Order: sequence, then C-alpha cells, then structure tokens
Amino acid sequence: MIWYLPFKHGPPAFVQYSPQQELFFSFTDFIERITFAWIINLTSMKAMMLTGIRKMEMMNIPEPAISDDHEVKIRMEVVGVCGSDVHYYLRGKIGSQVVKYPFTVGHEGAGTVIETGPAVTRVKSGDRIAIEPAMPCWECDQCRTGRHHTCRKLRFLGCPGQAEGCLAEYIVMPETSCFPIAAGLAFDEAAISEPLAIGVYAVRKSVSMPYSRIAVLGSGPIGMSVMLAAKAAGCEKVYITDRIEERLRCAKESGADWTGNIDKDDITSLILQSEPLMLDAVFECCGKQEAMYQAFELLKPGGKLVIVGIPEFDHWLVPADISRRKEITVQNIRRQVDCVEPALHYLSEGKIKVAAMATHRFLFKDTREAFETVAEYRGGVMKAMIDFR
Repeated sequence: MIWYLPFKHGPPAFVQYSPQQELFFSFTDFIERITFAWIINLTSMKAMMLTGIRKMEMMNIPEPAISDDHEVKIRMEVVGVCGSDVHYYLRGKIGSQVVKYPFTVGHEGAGTVIETGPAVTRVKSGDRIAIEPAMPCWECDQCRTGRHHTCRKLRFLGCPGQAEGCLAEYIVMPETSCFPIAAGLAFDEAAISEPLAIGVYAVRKSVSMPYSRIAVLGSGPIGMSVMLAAKAAGCEKVYITDRIEERLRCAKESGADWTGNIDKDDITSLILQSEPLMLDAVFECCGKQEAMYQAFELLKPGGKLVIVGIPEFDHWLVPADISRRKEITVQNIRRQVDCVEPALHYLSEGKIKVAAMATHRFLFKDTREAFETVAEYRGGVMKAMIDFR
C-alpha cells in the first residue's frame, strides 16, 4: 500500500510499509480523524446559505470567534427578511454586487450578547441588542466627514464581497454595531429598527416635516418606515400607495391619512384633487419607473423627490421638462447614518409602533419558505420574521 495524503502521524507519502506498520498508521489516522470531527462538531453552527438562483440550504460552518478586543459575539434571536435579501435570492446580484455561492444573506437582526472582547464597554454578556449591519472603518475621508454609511472600506452584513449575513446561529460584530434595547422592546421591534432607521434617515434628508404634505409611493416595509417616521416628525398629511390591499390596510391602521391602490385608482388625479398646490415631498419606495413619473407630477415647484427604493434596472428615466420647470430636487438615499438610536428611541418611547409590520413568522429551518413568501407577495406579506428558537 502507498500513502498519498497522510495525517500528522501518518507515514510519509510514497513510502512502502509492512502490513503491521500500515495497521498502526491506519489506526492512528482513524483516531485523529475521529478527534478532528469531534472538535469541528463542537465549534460548528448552522447557517442558511444561498447556493444558487432561488436555491438555499442549511449548512454547518465554523462558529465565529472574537478576534479583536472590541468585538462582540451574538446569539441570533430573530431576523427580518429584507427586499434586498430577496433580490440576491432571486437574481444573485444587486447592480455590481454579485453573490459568490455559497453565501449567507440577512442584515435585519436582533440577538443576545454571549461574549465580549476585553475592551468592549457598550454591551455586556446577556444584553439584548439591535444590530446595526454596517461596519465602517472610521478612518477614511467619508467616515471623517460623518458619512460612514458610504465608507470607502465599508463591510455590511449579507453584502457580497463584504461580509456574510446574519442568517446564522452566531455572528461576531464590532461593538459600534451593537445597540442595547429597552426592557420593554421585543426582539421583533429591535430587528425592524434597521429598516425604520432608513425611514428616519430618508425623512431627515427630505423637507421640514411640520405642516408638510407628502406622498410615499410603495407601502412595503421601507415605505411604512418612511410614513411612520414622517408622522413622528410632525408631517401634516401622508398619502401612501401600493397594489397590495393588506399593505394599504396596515398603513391606514398605522397612521396614513390616505391610501390608494395603483391597480384600481387614478392616483395622481385623486391626490391632486385634494392637493391642488401639489406636494412638498414624494418618497419613491418601490423601485418602479412608473412611480418616478408619478412623483414628478405630484411635486409642487421647488419640491423634493427622495429615492429610497431599489430598482431592478440600471437607469432611471427622468422627465426633463417637468423636472426643470418645477426645479425639483432629487435626493438619493443610501441606507442610513446615525439613525439607529433615534429609531430605537421612537420605539421605546412608543412614538412609533412597528409590531403590525411583522405579518408572517417562520422557523430558522424554514427560511427558504420565508423568502418565497416575500418573493411572491403571498398573503399580503409585509415583513417575514425568522425565529431561531
């Protein structure tokens, strides 16, 4: 017999041995393999990973360990399925960010701290936390000017080429991404604080909210987050649209002043009947070209278009004449910056309630079903939540 791939105690490759020697080495290798498998089993965890277009599998991967004094190890409790997660699931990419399989998505999460590095001061073992998925360098030109959401070296949970996502039993994050939550807040609310923070940021980047009249085009989780944040900031009237009746009902019950179904109503005419002077701001939250055209029709001269939705195409078409004559300002939104704490404050103070957004629940093992539910808009889904226990 010739040995080709010996373990540590196996005989050198390409050397001939007696049957007795071979038996000894075989037994030694067997013990080493059993020990190795036992160690791996003790330090592995389950992660739900994308393996192809519309394919997903539960895999055993090494459990992460703290490697920096400022890191925190977290046991995941709940994860919300985001529209961007579903983009990766259905198409394997968003723009230039392309998945290399296998890959773990997920970035709307909440969990329990189980270990901290020696220099961590923000949280301690046992704390319940909301997780900010962005991990900036804090040193580049963008970070130094307060734009750490566009950090040159940004790592973001579940973003291809940057970091694996949080659809795993454990993750390790820098302490700057860990936010303790109030005793009265549920893990669901902590996880939904991530999209809510985007809504808070979008509203801050728009117009002064008191006395303003706005439209939110798209009543999914991001549109709902914008509507809730606008109302909390003092917006006088919010018009919101969608094509899913259950979402419109949820928006109305959560504080929207007017709802319209784009498949049934002449949205522009109906809103302009009530608002002949037109609107101060329109938030595009569905990533659809028709919503872009609609926004320019609804905006008053000097109004502001805030683009929050993620389109499936590469180029927006903008009506040059009306946008120029009305002197419309266009503001793109890239995630959020410094709005997690304000979002959590709104929640803990009861000024914003998001419990109604968690419309569907799934066990961790049924994550693929959750993604299919969101992808197909089954049951009027607003937000699918994945429970780890």
